[in-house]
Amino acid sequence: MTRSLRRDLYAAGAAALLVTVAVLIGRHIQDTRHTLFVHWPPLFADWDPHVGPGTPAALAVASATVAYGPSVAVRLPWRVLLAAAWASALAWILSLALIDGWHQGIAVRLTTRNEYLTVIGRFRDIPATLRDFTHHIVSGTPDPWPAHIAGHPPAATLTFVLLDRIGLRGGGWAGMWCVTVGATGCVAVLVALRALADEALARRAAPFLVLAPAAVWQGTSADGYFAAVAAWSVALLALALTCRSHGCAAASGLLFGLTCYLSYGLLLFALIGAAVVALARRELRARPAPLLSLLAGLAVFPVVFTLAGFDWWQAYHLLVTRYYQGVGGTRPYGYWVWADLACAAVITGPATAAGLRRTTTALLGRTGRADTRLALLVTAALLALLVADMSGMSKAETERIWLPFALWLLPACALLPRPRAWLTAQAALALLLNHLLLTGW
Repeated sequence: MTRSLRRDLYAAGAAALLVTVAVLIGRHIQDTRHTLFVHWPPLFADWDPHVGPGTPAALAVASATVAYGPSVAVRLPWRVLLAAAWASALAWILSLALIDGWHQGIAVRLTTRNEYLTVIGRFRDIPATLRDFTHHIVSGTPDPWPAHIAGHPPAATLTFVLLDRIGLRGGGWAGMWCVTVGATGCVAVLVALRALADEALARRAAPFLVLAPAAVWQGTSADGYFAAVAAWSVALLALALTCRSHGCAAASGLLFGLTCYLSYGLLLFALIGAAVVALARRELRARPAPLLSLLAGLAVFPVVFTLAGFDWWQAYHLLVTRYYQGVGGTRPYGYWVWADLACAAVITGPATAAGLRRTTTALLGRTGRADTRLALLVTAALLALLVADMSGMSKAETERIWLPFALWLLPACALLPRPRAWLTAQAALALLLNHLLLTGW
């Protein structure tokens, strides 16, 4: 065994140790103080060993990706690879969700009491509801919004309102929207990697983006949809700066604006955007960037929502009040500030822990230029995640909340040798999670 591989295993082992400690200490805190408000800390889940209709499909997708993913990713034409990555990610997310069955795994996930579909009827007059939105964020106000509606800007709920308006009603359609759109997130990351690093690294990352343990939650929450929108804003920014495309610049700005109105915390994607700008500085020196197109696209959603009467900053400050009125004010920061990182280790898997170790070497310039550029992008995502962690506004449930950041940590796996062994570990973790636990999202 080489020294480098041994260090990779140490990194994966350290991640596993972190998760184990978070489980043991979390169980003790919850059993004695009852302040974590999760049944299987650090995850929002219940111990429930089971199999379901998705089990054979999940095993088949995992086996095929491990056996053929690395070699197929190298040989396929680029555009065919992108389509194959989306289809494979969709199959993986969907099969994992169906381990819990169609009803429990997809159809009712967004219909429970804190979820978006419970308030569809309150959006009959959308402009009036937006004007009145902030009046119902804080607990104690008349008809306060359920937790997830209060905890997000209105574009999140409006997505499902608009689906309902066009006839795609109910939890099944809403769930499939999140699964189908969420699966495109891996394609966006591949597009960005090719533009900013090189195609070979993107191809090596593809199987890991498809077979991520994060897929357990991508199929069960709206955060997978948010992650895809955020990822495409970054990918289109990379294309805009490297290809001088005004269309991509406008689309990137538009999607980043939408991202900020889907989730307050995703404003931190500006850090990843800044890394994209830094990586494209050579192209920026050669020719002016399509800055005006970017700003024009970026302004659309803030202007529309502001004119409609929704004040983003006011709503965020009211959300902070609401957060500390609920379990967020009781959950101990001293535990979650590090246990949330254990959740991140779970959704990104042991391969990512090993890949992050290798990004350190790449950042020190001990590998190729493309590796260094990939490492800078991954480091920006890690920095954004750490800022979110330190804020204290993400205590618990980060296995779904941090899906947007997790997508940008997974490319670190492209730096690993022996991809099939690491892919096996990733798949095994996801399958064990979904068959042993019943996740809350």
